[in-house]
Amino acid sequence: MTRYSGGGHDIDLLISGVGMVATAAWTSRELNRERYDLALNLGVCGSFNRLLEPGRVVHVVSDRLVELGAEDGDAFLTIQELKLLGDDEFPFQQGRLVNAAPPAHRGLTELPAVDGITVNTVHGDERSIACVVERFKPDVETMEGAGFMYACLIHGIPFAQIRAVSNAVERRNRGAWKMDVAIRELGAAAARLLDQ
Repeated sequence: MTRYSGGGHDIDLLISGVGMVATAAWTSRELNRERYDLALNLGVCGSFNRLLEPGRVVHVVSDRLVELGAEDGDAFLTIQELKLLGDDEFPFQQGRLVNAAPPAHRGLTELPAVDGITVNTVHGDERSIACVVERFKPDVETMEGAGFMYACLIHGIPFAQIRAVSNAVERRNRGAWKMDVAIRELGAAAARLLDQ
């Protein structure tokens, strides 16, 4: 954890690491240590929505743990379908982690609000991509978002998950990634949010 001050704000910067487990654990640890006015999760994502091109910054307002469940032959059963967790059992709403009350901030409202999924294994196979799109209709995919949202919801901290698209979700094609553009645009969006 590194602390900064600027623009009248005290800002703690946490680099949580890669993946939902590390993100949930480190975020929850810090939210347990100190009370915050706002938590922001900044990162990159892949996009299922072709209208969200690399460099586009989005506000993920709902997220789903699409790999949490069980295989049943060729089918996949979510944790809710297995009846191990209710669709609306806290912190879930209809099987999703939802930011029902995002901070009233002009910078957030200017960003497209999207639905995300969080995965341990990013999609890169045409069949699995088609399946997840048909079943869950996500706009974007991350490896950390739901872990962050889960921690913020259980701690009752206002939050926002901000992501910049680095690539389309497709068969692995690193040559088409625009990581530099995504990181530049994410940094600019973060600066605008903090300045406002």
